[in-house]
Amino acid sequence: MGIIAFLILGLIAGAIAKAILPGRQGGGWLGALICGVIGAIVGGWIGGAVFGEGVDAFFSLSSWLLAILGSLIVLVVWGFISRTLSKR
Repeated sequence: MGIIAFLILGLIAGAIAKAILPGRQGGGWLGALICGVIGAIVGGWIGGAVFGEGVDAFFSLSSWLLAILGSLIVLVVWGFISRTLSKR
């Protein structure tokens, strides 16, 4: 998968993850892009380690599910970190 396809996958996966996980995440489309790209990397790593599948094809359902799952994980971790830092 090329870099442009990976960025589009990350943008859409990040937007879907932000829609699934309610909260006060800011950042707009750039935040969704960063969350989705990092989430696709995390999801690909987890998918490769657990299922033997990675984020390798743009039109693959497993790529999309792993990218969205990874984005959700990134959002949960980011929410935990930002809540912890804001209490200080």
